[in-house]
Amino acid sequence: MKRAYRYRFCPTDAQAAELSRTFGCVRKVYNMALAARTEAWTRQERVNYHQTSAMLTAWKKTEELAYLNEVSSVPLQQALRHLQTAFTHFLRQAGEVPAFQVAEEVQEVRRVHHQRVPFPGR
Repeated sequence: MKRAYRYRFCPTDAQAAELSRTFGCVRKVYNMALAARTEAWTRQERVNYHQTSAMLTAWKKTEELAYLNEVSSVPLQQALRHLQTAFTHFLRQAGEVPAFQVAEEVQEVRRVHHQRVPFPGR
């Protein structure tokens, strides 16, 4: 049986800045991968998780997206997995077309078992 726990997190200013940066990077990666997959879809090509993961590696090597290296890679990869799941549901007609993420939406973190996310000032 799987369990879920919900916690209220009161971060310090340094931790809040790190979380904000991480959420921003996750949103950027998700939206860039969604744009790439949508463009490929219009060309009647399919892009899978492994291809978007390779795109992420290439994006991290560019000068304008080098800031993606400053956050943990775990949430960035998880964003790509969530996008893959969204496309899988869409292709099975079980869901809607994946939408771009905006900063005003609720931000949440899903912690994978046995994964540590470092926070400065802890």
